[in-house]
Amino acid sequence: MQIVDYETGAVGDDEDAALWLADDGQARRCSLAPGAELAYGLGERHCAGVRDGGTHERCPNEGVPYCDRHTGRWACARCTGECDRPLSTCREEHAVYLAAFAPAMFKVGVTRSWRLETRLREQGADRGAHLRTVADGRTARRIEADIATDVGDRVRVRAKRRGLAQSVDESAWAELLARFDPIDTFAFAYGLDLAERPVGERLASGRVRGTKGRVLVLERAGSTYAVDMRDLVGYELTDRDDRPLQSSFAAFE
Repeated sequence: MQIVDYETGAVGDDEDAALWLADDGQARRCSLAPGAELAYGLGERHCAGVRDGGTHERCPNEGVPYCDRHTGRWACARCTGECDRPLSTCREEHAVYLAAFAPAMFKVGVTRSWRLETRLREQGADRGAHLRTVADGRTARRIEADIATDVGDRVRVRAKRRGLAQSVDESAWAELLARFDPIDTFAFAYGLDLAERPVGERLASGRVRGTKGRVLVLERAGSTYAVDMRDLVGYELTDRDDRPLQSSFAAFE
């Protein structure tokens, strides 16, 4: 059995986050609802292949999480608006937004207007601000590129993990917003209730505390661990995980 995909649970807030597990051509959704128990070890890792709903096409290639043959190239990944709107979605109404991650990490981004709150939750943002609504993606990307020279347009998952168990610097956030006069603002809570920063690890064993974007928080033997779900994709699962892990300070209280 192999981990072949994940979901952040942000789409409409109707479903919990999940890992997708595949075996013998079939894929099933493994819920990451708070309180769920995972009891898997991580074996060999190779390309996660292709999942289409509940079916799966296996791939033995070494590239992870996907080999070159199964890695899609998103045309908008580094677009700055100097394009001919190659995708049909480019012609939809877009929103330009700011996202804040505790304690004081900020980025600008764009998304289709109807996905604004979902997009912020997918990234695990603690705060969000809707800056502009524009007619299409090309216009939005041009605005984003201009703002990004000052604010930045990326916050890596490792930095987001460091901010777990911290609060947003509200003064810094308010100072940033004062420069843009946003249309609307958002505040998000993920129910993790952490007293200290979890240990960064790669594991699929423990009690689910919750998720924040693609970061999965697990409790195991008195410690809490923060796992980037993308780092799990491609692993073959074993029956148990007996590895010694770094413990958090809470495990010794």
